Amino acid sequence: MTSKMIRYILIVGILLPQSLAHPGFFTSIGQMTDLIHTEKDLVISLKDYIKAEEDKLEQIKKWAEKLDRLTSTATKDPEGFVGHPVNAFKLMKRLNTEWSELENLVLKDMSDGFISNLTIQRQYFPNDEDQVGAAKALLRLQDTYNLDTDTISKGNLPGVKHKSFLTVEDCFELGKVAYTEADYYHTELWMEQALRQLDEGEVSTTDKVSVLDYLSYAVYQQGDLDKALLLTKKLLELDPEHQRANGNLKYFEYIMAKEKDANKSASDDQSDQKTTLKKKGVAADYLPERQKYEMLCRGEGIKMTPRRQKKLFCRYHDGNRNPKFILAPAKQEDEWDKPRIIRFHDIISNPITGDLETVHYRISKSAWLSGYENPVVSRINMRIQDLTGLDVSTAEELQVANYGVGGQYEPHFDFARKDEPDAFKELGTGNRIATWLFYMSDVSAGGATVFPEVGASVWPKKGTAVFWYNLFASGEGDYSTRHAACPVLVGNKWVSNKWLHERGQEFRRPCTLSELE
Repeated sequence: MTSKMIRYILIVGILLPQSLAHPGFFTSIGQMTDLIHTEKDLVISLKDYIKAEEDKLEQIKKWAEKLDRLTSTATKDPEGFVGHPVNAFKLMKRLNTEWSELENLVLKDMSDGFISNLTIQRQYFPNDEDQVGAAKALLRLQDTYNLDTDTISKGNLPGVKHKSFLTVEDCFELGKVAYTEADYYHTELWMEQALRQLDEGEVSTTDKVSVLDYLSYAVYQQGDLDKALLLTKKLLELDPEHQRANGNLKYFEYIMAKEKDANKSASDDQSDQKTTLKKKGVAADYLPERQKYEMLCRGEGIKMTPRRQKKLFCRYHDGNRNPKFILAPAKQEDEWDKPRIIRFHDIISNPITGDLETVHYRISKSAWLSGYENPVVSRINMRIQDLTGLDVSTAEELQVANYGVGGQYEPHFDFARKDEPDAFKELGTGNRIATWLFYMSDVSAGGATVFPEVGASVWPKKGTAVFWYNLFASGEGDYSTRHAACPVLVGNKWVSNKWLHERGQEFRRPCTLSELE
């Protein structure tokens, strides 16, 4: 990809209307790096302010030292001192003029430049919603990649270049975000991490009483009454007058006494109910597909049998004797057999950067690029046509997307199902017959494209592209192509994709008599 193309995409990002921008969490790596530079600029401005204050104090200090010496001498013999006409003149001058000048210096506000810069930059700052979004991204990564709170807090993530730690305040904030969402499972995990770091001696403005207050309630909400009671008593040891804890203690003791007095049958029922409540970590909207999806994201997918693996090959592909690839054929590798997923190696060069747009269900930034507007896009489109043998004139525009921290795309189909007959009606080009996906960057950790229905995981590799058919040759949808983009754990992910449609493929990919072929 050329620098001209990169500039073009930057322009696209700048021209996007504000109304298209996602109002929530900053997911684009471009936005995040902009914030880094903004913060650096503010630090420079802050240091300038500190220097100005230090210079001001240095002047005041010198004045004070000079006057201290002078007054020490004068007070030893006041009459003799002012008896000297020069001393008398200088005393009048100091008190009438110089002390006023000192007063003006003391009152001079050196912060104007810094405050002005801060006010200008604040319009680009993330807001409360962005901060909550970042916290939720961490929780999402924690679940998807089976990370414990201590691993995250100590920054022990795979592929990290710049290790970072979470403080007690950070852990407490994550717990509060989960609590606000009524996610008591994560509330418990992060409040326990905050408490553990406090017990280890970390100095913090967050106290144990505040942590235990949230923790005890989160545990109670998950049905662990014994632990909730224990934590409440621990809180009251630190703050015997804590009103809410005293009320909770009485309530917990009342519930426990009530359980003890119940008959055995009722007790068994409550025990079963309690066990159900203690099944932590399962969200209310949990689906079996999510478990498959997260396993695949961790690289724990279904392993092919040796017999199936033997049918996967690497080859040189000339695009069915296409003149452009006869002397320099493309490198092709089978990633999966059913559905057939093919990877093309060394098929594109250079990453694309820019500040683009998002939609809510897709945690990423994206933009659409037309071949009519730039020759580079046109050449990319022709390369896709030459290698797939499909007509790209009826395809959708090339989409470029950036997935930053926690960026993902949940399981979905690229093609329209029978219950959405009007999905692509306005395009007039039929259904999405195939998908072409460029990987324009490597990802330090995470970010795989996974197919939960069949157990396939395709990992990002810079300069490669993957291709699969969404429809059988009969025109029926291939439901095994349901796929998702796993959240980026470390780093960022740049991709571009091309959705090819049915119209124009009648003679390039003829229909078959079998529905599932």
